[in-house]
Amino acid sequence: MYRTIIVGNDTKSVKELEKLLLECNPMVEIIGSGVDQVKVFNLIREVNPALVLIDISMPNSNAFKLLEKLMPCKFDIIFVSDNITSSIQAINFTPLGFLLKPIDLKDFQIIIQKAIDKISEKDINRQLEILMSSINFSQKMGSQKIAVPTLQGFLFLEMQEIIRFEANGAYTIIHTSDKQKIISSRHIKEYELTLPHTNFFRVHNSHIVNISRLLKYNKGRGGTIIMEDGTEIEVASRRRAEFLSIFQ
Repeated sequence: MYRTIIVGNDTKSVKELEKLLLECNPMVEIIGSGVDQVKVFNLIREVNPALVLIDISMPNSNAFKLLEKLMPCKFDIIFVSDNITSSIQAINFTPLGFLLKPIDLKDFQIIIQKAIDKISEKDINRQLEILMSSINFSQKMGSQKIAVPTLQGFLFLEMQEIIRFEANGAYTIIHTSDKQKIISSRHIKEYELTLPHTNFFRVHNSHIVNISRLLKYNKGRGGTIIMEDGTEIEVASRRRAEFLSIFQ
């Protein structure tokens, strides 16, 4: 799913963009929208979206002032405008494209597909970088350690001491056997891609668990598990069969 935020100049335009996105591509996930610049700014910083659709004209401000505060932008941008002059000014932010009002559905579909293609390419390259760095690190260390990027630098942890990984927006909280809670600047999806699947399993969107640190499994639709630190975690129903197959 491609996490997207919509920034409009009024509630009506936001709703129209939401409707177009939902009809256009099921792979786009709208994780937030609004017209209040302060709230939108905080939302973008918090959730780290892949794509932002933003109306150049905003109440008491404009999109350029908001984006300048967020530079360098780690997300792709599609501008919405009701005049060409504003669109020309927006070139400085190297957007994926412009949508001129009234928005043509065909043009909208083309730009959104362009965004998805670009984001997909970046994701693949990022995954390869993560995989190779993890492999190289393991070879150099000659042990089962993992390099955890934090806000201060890197922390090197023994994998066997990790109980679980917990998603926290764009960050991940790592819970260890000595009751540490380490905040990592890496998204939980990146850990899912690089951790050895023989030791770790993503039981839910918000949790990856260390199989060797499981205490109990309780039956249910997906079931729940209890970890060594006493945490009870839901197993997503779609992951239940694959999870249970580990123990057969």
